[in-house]
Amino acid sequence: MAHAVPTRGTSTGARTGTGASGHTPPDVFGERTHLMAKWAMPLAIGLVYGYWAASIRRHGGPITGWNLLFGFMTVLAFAILWYVVRAVADRLPREGHAVLWGAFAGSALGFLYSGSGVAMFTCVLVSLLLAAAVTAGLYYHYATHQDAEEARTAHTRALARTGTTRTTRTTRTTRTT
Repeated sequence: MAHAVPTRGTSTGARTGTGASGHTPPDVFGERTHLMAKWAMPLAIGLVYGYWAASIRRHGGPITGWNLLFGFMTVLAFAILWYVVRAVADRLPREGHAVLWGAFAGSALGFLYSGSGVAMFTCVLVSLLLAAAVTAGLYYHYATHQDAEEARTAHTRALARTGTTRTTRTTRTTRTT
């Protein structure tokens, strides 16, 4: 029979959490707060984006009703597109997920940058560079995290099949008969 020796910080030495080190940071917010943030964040970012688009469009002139309408319509379009991209991206593999968010980021920048009056070639080039950077960064993030989760799951399954217990650097198992 195997017994785990208690580690510092726990009374029984039992592993808590799912991380590689066994430590999971505490979740100080409840499920309701996370749900509100999930829906409020695109709207808040959209408000900043809409204000930015409206200020670029008026070119430093006075604020008019049409300018406000343009800003609020931009907020609405940005938030709806964010929700759609998030819903579709969750159903895609990691490559498609990264490409979709990269395309969204590049398109959003391209829309803002084109309103400033720069040459279209410059606008397209900057948008493609941002889209490529976001895609590469997200692909790296998703690939490294998914691979780690898959390896952890495979290792746990392999241990369960062989009937051995998992040992880590923080715990030590001793066999007694």
